[in-house]
Amino acid sequence: MTFEKDSSAGYLANHMARLFAAGLHRRIRPLGLSPGQFPALVALWAKEGRTQKELVQLLDIEQATLANTLARMERDGLITRRASEEDGRVQEIFLTDKAKVLEKEAIASAIAQNGEALEGFSEREKAQFLDFMHRAISAMQKAQTGSSR
Repeated sequence: MTFEKDSSAGYLANHMARLFAAGLHRRIRPLGLSPGQFPALVALWAKEGRTQKELVQLLDIEQATLANTLARMERDGLITRRASEEDGRVQEIFLTDKAKVLEKEAIASAIAQNGEALEGFSEREKAQFLDFMHRAISAMQKAQTGSSR
């Protein structure tokens, strides 16, 4: 049995993810943003006041990874944390004005990167490709949940 990277879904997905991240970084770097911050920003642009626990679940990333990302975002003046009015032990995360004004251009950058990646795909192929990706992600999440939690 041999490993052929060109027929390995994992290898190709990882390669594509690295290219996406590099392309997104090139586009959002002038805004002072990094690809690691982007998912948290998207979630907070959609709804501020989320807790770190909510973001971990929503973004499906490790607690420690998100904690480090949020610390850098706070240091860079993109977010603030405030005690919840309902439970003072819980901190809610809010965007600063600096982060709010970046939304339109950052989202446009992500859309441009997606467009570059899917150039030459028909609308039907784009929909099918995204469907395949969602199905693969779902299958792996089910397997992970069933075996490790």
